[in-house]
Amino acid sequence: MKILFAEVQNWEKETLLKEFPEAGITIEKITEENADQFHDITILSTFIYSTLSANVLQKLTSLKMIATRSTGYDHIDVAYCKENGISICNVPEYGSHTVAEHTFALILSLTRKIDKAIEQLRRLEFNHENLTGIDLFGKTIGIVGLGKIGLNVLHIAKGFGMKIQVFTAHQKEELAKEHGFSYVDLPTLLSTSDVITLHVPYSQKTHHLINCENIVQCKKGCFLINTARGGLIETQAIIEGLHNGILSGVGLDVLEEENEMMEEAEILSQNKSGFDFKTLLLNHVLLNHPNVVITPHNAFNSKEALMNILNTTLQNIKSYNDSAPINCIDLR
Repeated sequence: MKILFAEVQNWEKETLLKEFPEAGITIEKITEENADQFHDITILSTFIYSTLSANVLQKLTSLKMIATRSTGYDHIDVAYCKENGISICNVPEYGSHTVAEHTFALILSLTRKIDKAIEQLRRLEFNHENLTGIDLFGKTIGIVGLGKIGLNVLHIAKGFGMKIQVFTAHQKEELAKEHGFSYVDLPTLLSTSDVITLHVPYSQKTHHLINCENIVQCKKGCFLINTARGGLIETQAIIEGLHNGILSGVGLDVLEEENEMMEEAEILSQNKSGFDFKTLLLNHVLLNHPNVVITPHNAFNSKEALMNILNTTLQNIKSYNDSAPINCIDLR
């Protein structure tokens, strides 16, 4: 099998070559213009910037398997792959603990006013008057979405002694009994949670899940956290919630303007397609609000999570070579 790893970052090279020393490596993405030179590869691994359309794939005449180093695979022509017997494997999960921990980093920064304390100390001000926080113990956390990330948030919340309630599309009563939480509808969660944290994928159904109409249902003085996707919250709703004292604090790792960003892989890639995070943030009214903490879509970004991406990709390729493929996309 002739393997090519495309869109490779410097930090990835050593690991890739250690496992597949004969593999080809390029920092380039695969395009119609350069695909001909890779016509003899049998396995291709890319990030999402390589748009693997039919026009590109038909030039890769020996291709048998695509190992995308991402969860999403919208950049691949699935229909073409199905018609031509090309397998597609992805990385279904790599940072559920990472994002859950970042979620609590934002929660603690808000509830204990850590960012304000650091800023004040840098001005050599030691007055504690404006730095009084709250305990998480005994408070109610409302978790929206109970996938792998949401479940890890739940585990951390239990460690803090928080009361837990969940709104999710798929309820498992045995899970609720095992972990001692209750399922509620969204209005109930909003109106009774001291901390609201979002962990659902972005879709038409979840677009503006928190909006100007239901922000008024939130428990007065609650904290709102979003480490999922920006489009889950209507930005104007955040502003109104803060202005009217409904929200005591907001922690965001994502902004609504990031809807066009499909994957964290885009942030890691050298080809950022003109995304200007500085301008994005500077133009955002929330950036300078004293009760808002924003991080630059960094919740996924830990050494462990990045290595999980690589290790899963490598395992996908090895398993395919051993005729026991894993993490394959259902092409039926």
